[in-house]
This record gives sequence, structure tokens and C-alpha cells, in this order.
Amino acid sequence: MVDGDLYSGTSYNFLGSEPIISRNSLQNPLRTEYAIPWLNEPHFVFSDVIRADPNSSGEEDDKVYFFFTEVSVEYEFLGKLMIPRIARVCKGDQGGHRTLQKKWTSYLKARLLCSMPDKNLFFNIVNDVFILKTPNLKEPVIYGVFTPQLNNVGLSAVCAYNISTVEDVFTKGKYMQSTTVEQSHTKWLRYNGEIPKPRPGACINKEARDEKINTTLNLPDKTLQFVKDHPLMDDSVIPIGDKPKLVKRDVKYTQIVVDQVRALNGTLYDVMFISTDRGALHKAISYENGMHIIEEIQLFPNFEPIQTLLLSSKKGKQYLYAGSNAGVVQSSVAFCEKYSSCVDCVLARDPYCAWNPQASSCVDIFKESETERDWIQNIGGDASSCTDKAREHSLQHTFKHGSTAELKCSQKSNLAQVVWKFKDDVLKVESPKYRLLEKALLIFNLSEGDSGVYQCLSEEEVKNQKFSQVLAKHVLELKKIQQTTLSPTPPTTRTEASSSVVFPSAGTSSLSCVGSDPPPSPTSPQPDVWSSTDFATVMLMPPFLRDQVQHVNAHSTFLLFCQATGPRDAYFVWKKNGRILEACINEQSHVLADGRLHLLSWVKDTIVQDSEYCCLVVSKSGNKTSTSYITVEGNNFQDNWSREFASWRSVVTEHDKMMETWKKTWESCNKKVTV
Repeated sequence: MVDGDLYSGTSYNFLGSEPIISRNSLQNPLRTEYAIPWLNEPHFVFSDVIRADPNSSGEEDDKVYFFFTEVSVEYEFLGKLMIPRIARVCKGDQGGHRTLQKKWTSYLKARLLCSMPDKNLFFNIVNDVFILKTPNLKEPVIYGVFTPQLNNVGLSAVCAYNISTVEDVFTKGKYMQSTTVEQSHTKWLRYNGEIPKPRPGACINKEARDEKINTTLNLPDKTLQFVKDHPLMDDSVIPIGDKPKLVKRDVKYTQIVVDQVRALNGTLYDVMFISTDRGALHKAISYENGMHIIEEIQLFPNFEPIQTLLLSSKKGKQYLYAGSNAGVVQSSVAFCEKYSSCVDCVLARDPYCAWNPQASSCVDIFKESETERDWIQNIGGDASSCTDKAREHSLQHTFKHGSTAELKCSQKSNLAQVVWKFKDDVLKVESPKYRLLEKALLIFNLSEGDSGVYQCLSEEEVKNQKFSQVLAKHVLELKKIQQTTLSPTPPTTRTEASSSVVFPSAGTSSLSCVGSDPPPSPTSPQPDVWSSTDFATVMLMPPFLRDQVQHVNAHSTFLLFCQATGPRDAYFVWKKNGRILEACINEQSHVLADGRLHLLSWVKDTIVQDSEYCCLVVSKSGNKTSTSYITVEGNNFQDNWSREFASWRSVVTEHDKMMETWKKTWESCNKKVTV
């Protein structure tokens, strides 16, 4: 709504075949032309008004901007190539007198560019837009979240644009025109001919009024006909810094809001809140060393896609409101209390938070009423002002010989590195004996030599100074084996504090496991902010998990397959409902002619309730995840999925035959060598 009039980007009919950008007004209703050059199968995501500067000498008009993705007309492609657009209309537009009657005379559109050409990545689907408008800004800044059209690598990006860059494209840029070639084939090219005056698509300003053109009804037909035929600009809107603010893999961003926060040193920071299609919220900040994701918050435990995100910026009552099909969540903009030490609080680099030495707590600076503050905050991460020492708590663990220990450790800073020490020596986690998870350390096949003190340290280097602190301390002791002739006693239920995982673990794979082979060692995904140049060397190949059976009967056995190619260090990790599967897993691999490794893995399981399975292939070059949601149906659904299961079973049978042939060939080679 702008001054009582409704501006909308929508469809004019119920079939959805006539898209329009319109103004519903009693005095001056306007709409776009129903023509492909104006709108070509658009998907609208956002619109907002930018008010003219009252101090401007040009007496500019207010402008309404629309953001959408549409099918490209200017690029030739085998299929439908999608293009993110920004379109603009003027609030004072009244349509034309003869040409463009009751149609926009100020409608122009341009491409929003968001790409990483050096990595051959182009983000051409815009999912949401937020325009940051505050008195402290010289001009409004447009923030948009984008994904690639063929998002088989699971990437999302955030790009930011100055409104002056957008206006330069519309007021100074070149237009595009359509040309008919090769028997009615239409090609779009840059228009290099003479441009009519007043400039087509421009708002009525002081320059036009000096020419006695006080309203769009006074515009000459030559100008109106030109804008009717040339609504598309040839120039693209370039993002700030010529690149995305943030690129994140293995996530799909859906919505974005931005808050401007003044830190204790007076510096203003733009804090982005970005929602995902898995019900999570990322909080990110741009500072002198680049972009930093402060934290991730799971707003919806059932992983519902977040479809609406709003920010309430009332002083002292700042909240985020996230909406999905499941409901609405109210969330604070900061969770400072979760940082228990000064170093944690400072290294988080959260402009909302600061360390209060008197209270020995991390506080929200906008909720505290103190005027004289000696609080500690440094967005660059320099925690040298911290004098407190973190309290060390030791956790005692007792394990059996041959079992697997899981020692938990969760770091607060996303930029820190976790280092494990055993008996005061740095632990070499590259050894097959250990596996480093995202929030834990796994130790396999425990023996007497594994007893002792394990320390988890967080290390982070800021301005050539290293900050190190102990996050967790575990004392591991092995239980002595006792011989007994009695029947085995049931295993004792272990608490989370003991952090023990028997290998393979009972309960991690539901009801039963039929014919399982020794499982591969689990691992954790690598840090997933874009950094690796060899990320493309790891790829999941068909069949993906999501292409397989989606519905099973309770207690019925089923198979899920996953295969991939990657470097020699690649291997699989299976997860069920967020927990690592250590049993019921089969894996086979062989080296391809080009030196890469081909991996095939499958899990055999039964369930009684709806479950989520994740197949994760990991290497030093990157990681890739495929997810499947298995729904438990009644017995009447058996016939519907049994055929799909039968087809997958035939695939396994053929693969087993092939492996048996390879085995016989290998045995025959061994016999020849022996002879």
C-alpha cells in the first residue's frame, strides 16, 4: 500500500496465464501491457516503495520496485532460462493520453546480477528481497537471497545492491530491442539508435516540467511507443563489491531481513537474518575481515520451510517472527546468555552482545539500562581485554574393551579451530583410530592405552594473537573384564554425560538389521561456508535417495542406495533422524580410470515411525548430502511400493553377481601367481 493505493504483482486471471503489475486506485488505476517483453511467466517475491529525497533539487517522484524471477527473452537456451529481475514504476504515473492508455508509462525492468564467474556459478533465482532503509544510510540497500536454477550443488547466496546503482541502470543505461530473424525467430539485441526525449520510462521531474510536461498524459507518442516496445534494459544491476556478500552450501535460503546495529564503539553493522527451507535461521554479519555467520538457530523442530520472516525493531523489544505451514515462531534477535565466558562472548562477534565483567555474564547491550559501561566487545574478534578464566569441568567415563567412545565438545565461535589433546599432547585425529565429528571425537576399539585425560580446546588467531581455551575435559577409564558363567546382564542405559557409543550401537538403527557388513567409519562434514576450489570433484550420482521408495509398511525391510564419485579420501556417512548409523550399512568401492574413487553404499533397515535418512559423502575437497523422508503406511500400501522395492532388489542382485565375478577373477589371478 502506497498512500492508499494498492500496488501488486500477481496474475490477472484464475488460470495464472496473464501476469500483471498493477495499481488499484479509484483515480488512476494502471497495469502493465499483456506482452511477453513486459512480463514472461514471472514469479513475484517482493515489492516496496522508495521515497524521493525531499531535499533533492530535481523534484523526483516516489518509486515502487518489484522483484521477481521470469523466463528470459534475451538469452538463447535449450530450455527455459530463468532471470532475476527488478522492475520500477513511478507513483505519479497516470498513463498515456493515446498510447498506453491506463498502462504504465514508467515501467522498466533490468537483470539483477548475482554470480561468482571465477567458479562458474550464477545464481539466477531470487527467493526473497529486503530493502534496508535507515536514517543512518546515505541511500537504501537492497539485500536478496538467490539460488542457482539447477541447484544440484545445494548452494545459496546473498547479494546486496545500492539503490543508486539501480537508478543508474534505468536513467543512464542502454535499452534492448527485439529483432526478427530467420523466419519469425526473435532475437534481443542492444538498442544503439536515437533515444526520444523526454527519456522513455523516466518519472516526471523538474527537467520534464521545464519542458511544460507536468504529467505523463502530456508525454509525446514517440516516447510512449518507445517504452512500450523497449521495457527491458540491456545493462545489469551489479552487486556491491561485484560479488555476493555470502555464499553457503548445503542449504537453501528462503527469506531475509536485515537490521542495522550500532556496536559499543559506535560502528554500524548490517546484521542479516536468513531463513532456510529446513526451519533454521542463520545470523550473519559483514565486518572488516569478511562475512561471518554468528549462529544457526533451529526455529521449527519439524524442519518446516520458513515462508515468511519479519523483523520488529521496536527499541528494547526486538523480535523476529518466522512463519511456516506449521505455525508462527517469535524469536529474540540475540542469545547472548549462551556464551559462558568473556572469550566466547567476544569471539562470537555479535554486535548485540558484550561481556559485563561485574556480572561475569554476556549481556544484550540493548536490553541493559546501565549508562556507564566498561563492557567488552570487539567485532574483529580481539579478546585480549578478557581477563577471566573459563572454569574447567571434567567428565568421567568408563568403557568396555573394544567399544567406541564419543567425547562431546561444542565450540561457540564459528571461526575457531578445535584441537584435541591426550595427556597434554596434540592428538593426531587423522589416524584411523579417531574420527573427528562436528561436536565430538570418536575413539574406536578402545584398549588400555586409551585411558587418560582428553582435552578439547578452541583455538582462534586474531591479529597475530592466538586465543586458546579448554572447552571440555574428559577422563576416560576402561572397565576391567570379569569372567562369569551367568547369563549376560542387560546393558545399562547410559546417560548423555557418559557419551559412550557401543560399536555397532544398539538403537541407532531401529528394529532389525539383516545381513549387514562391517560399517565404514563415520565423520563430520567440513565447514560449509564456500571456500574449497575443488568442491566440484565430489558429486552424488543417480540414484539419489529422494528418487527411491518413499513409503514403507511398519516392520518391513527396505533398502536405500547412494553412490558417488570423488577423490581417493572420499567416504560415506549415513544418518537416521540426525544420528549416525553405524550398523546395517554396506559399502563397496573401486578406482576409476581417471584416478577418482567410485563408491556405492546402501542401508538395510526397518522402521515403525516416519524417519529421515541422510547419505553424506565427505572428502577434503568438500561434501555432498542427499536426504530421503520415509513414511510408514498401513498394510494396504504394500502393493504400491513393493514393485519399486522389487526393482531395487534386482539392482542389488545384479551388483552382487558382478562382485562375485570380480571375486572369481581375482582368485584365479592369485592361483596363477602361486603356480
